Amino acid sequence: MYTKTILSSAVLAGLAAAAPAPQVSGYTGANAPYASVKPSPLTTLAKTFGPDSAVSAIHTAAPNGTMSGAAAPLRSSVLTGATSHGPFSGTATTTGAVMASSTVGLTIPALPPNPTATYYNTNGKLTKPEPAPYTPAGGLGTNGTLPRYMVESDFDYESITLGLYQEWIELDLFNNGLATFSEADFLAAGLTAEDRELIRFMAQQESGHATLLSNMLGATAPPQCTYNYPYSTVREFVDFNQILTRWGESGVWGFINHLDSREVGQLLAQSIATEARQQMIFRQMSGLFPMPVWFETGIPQSWAWTFLAPYISSCPANTTRLAWQNFPALHVVNQANINRFSPNDTADWERVGNRTSDPAISTIPQNQSCINLNVTGQGCGPAISRNKSEPLTFPGKQIRLTWDAPGQAVGPNNSYVTSVSPVAGAPAFVAWVAQLNLTYTPLIKTGPNSGYTYQPASEVYVGDPAANDTMFIALTDTNLFLTPFNLSMINPHVLALSVFQAG
Repeated sequence: MYTKTILSSAVLAGLAAAAPAPQVSGYTGANAPYASVKPSPLTTLAKTFGPDSAVSAIHTAAPNGTMSGAAAPLRSSVLTGATSHGPFSGTATTTGAVMASSTVGLTIPALPPNPTATYYNTNGKLTKPEPAPYTPAGGLGTNGTLPRYMVESDFDYESITLGLYQEWIELDLFNNGLATFSEADFLAAGLTAEDRELIRFMAQQESGHATLLSNMLGATAPPQCTYNYPYSTVREFVDFNQILTRWGESGVWGFINHLDSREVGQLLAQSIATEARQQMIFRQMSGLFPMPVWFETGIPQSWAWTFLAPYISSCPANTTRLAWQNFPALHVVNQANINRFSPNDTADWERVGNRTSDPAISTIPQNQSCINLNVTGQGCGPAISRNKSEPLTFPGKQIRLTWDAPGQAVGPNNSYVTSVSPVAGAPAFVAWVAQLNLTYTPLIKTGPNSGYTYQPASEVYVGDPAANDTMFIALTDTNLFLTPFNLSMINPHVLALSVFQAG
């Protein structure tokens, strides 16, 4: 059982009085007058609650049905759609990603910078007339045109369809954990009734997200599918959620600014900002530092689909298929176990299964676990924040890898097939994709489908280690220079993909 230490108000007051003011090395502006109020001793806490005070109010209700201003209906209930769980056992009736009638080339050629991208402000003043007061010239969708909140290209359609597949699994997944585990199970993992209610509300958010994306796609928007989850404990449930919401969020950051429809991008950004909060909350429930990076990572759509597809068992007949690639799986043999107080003592293969996003095993011996440790720097029970004395991993650590060959059946109805590009050569590098950085380290092969590398010490800016958080690694044949906006150009050179738990 996870326990919490409760201190008396007198003890807390004494600690508050005795503790020095927070100190930041090198900061000299801490003598501000607004910081002069000292905390009062806690002596008169509330003991009775209610009745409510009388306030001025009128009876009101949200418009519904055909009334003016009524909210649009949800596509699915806030619980879930028609779905079930477990592995797929049938035979695929179709295979492979959806394809166009023709393909222009095997890769997209690299081009010089856009010749019209030349704006540079040298004096901080406006350079062109304003179209209206307080409205600087420029921007997209700012000329008064009525917005159209629909996808505008095949790229938009396939990107938002991928996003909808993600929203559907989250809607079911969050509810599934609540339905699968008992109140006692959650309490044993340090999660209270209020925490469960937060998970329930996040599931309700997904019903809205799925409806929004369905509306922007139209009649061919895919329905909810059936799923095969990897967890058997509450800890593994929340760990899987923090991994799944990481690739869900990162997948959108990777394509959102490439959408042809700026209107769709606007609404998508307002939903993915919620997803980012969900990911942080599940990290807190997993006892991880809530946001250990300065920038969030964006990944290509094919990466997000590669991570998601293995957890979809089947979809209804005639469900819209995706055009994105499924890469072979890259496995981190010594992936750190977040449930250990000494994660560097993690044994090989301490994952619940062999899918690359499977959570860490939580049922390790109690004397090796950090889940119920109420010890600063060692515990990993749910908390607003945890600052571990021993990091999950570190620069210079040897990372041992194995990878699958292409040609594996994955995804709904086992109807998609993992593949690599015909232009890809032999694996030579490990690409580390985190924050704004793409860093390569040499791959040292130890067998046909095994090898190792060392975690890089790269930084985004001074003081911000790039390799942190729940991030991504890829096996590549070359160390192509790319940046966040054109990262998808790495795809023809990728031979396998994995999630990497760096922090």
